[in-house]
Amino acid sequence: MKYRYSILIILLILILDQWSKIYIKTHFLYGESVNVLGTWFQLCFIENEGMAFGMKIMDSNLGKLILTLFRLIAVTFGFFWIARLAKKGATKGLMICASLILAGAAGNLLDSIFYAKIFSDSTSMTVAEWVPWGEGYGDLLHGRVVDMLYFPMIDTQWPKWVPFVGGNRLRFFEPIFNIADVAISTGVITLLVFQRKFIPQHQNKK
Repeated sequence: MKYRYSILIILLILILDQWSKIYIKTHFLYGESVNVLGTWFQLCFIENEGMAFGMKIMDSNLGKLILTLFRLIAVTFGFFWIARLAKKGATKGLMICASLILAGAAGNLLDSIFYAKIFSDSTSMTVAEWVPWGEGYGDLLHGRVVDMLYFPMIDTQWPKWVPFVGGNRLRFFEPIFNIADVAISTGVITLLVFQRKFIPQHQNKK
């Protein structure tokens, strides 16, 4: 698979990811949700200041800066990695998975780098707006990642007889994520499941 096809996949995912994030951010109040397919698929607007599932390196601006810089280094390396895979004649499956992972990482990186500079803050009372460069809610490299895809397919309570959790709320699937996260997860899971097919054994030994 040629390098330019990988770049095309990355660009398509980036466009879809950024379009969905910008639309949600400029049309939804923070925390607002809309049912898409019943109650089990919703668009629910939140922002993530850290890594997946809201985890953080440290609870400070320095932690956010370190995370963004790490993402920037990883994405930059990713483009060289994919170019090298293409040059070595990697399988199409491996190239597609690598492209999905890189596209997802780049999508979330764009939020982290620029959003704090170009958008006003999102609150439960006001919808964010485009603002002149530098008049946003924060500093460069300190943007919050927009999430909106929510699948609470099960929303009930644990039976009271269940030890420790009886009577508590049971919700599955609770995390809220975005298209970039879907691309990363799809690439990683597919690569793990089909690694013997995508990565020839002689390459595994190397």
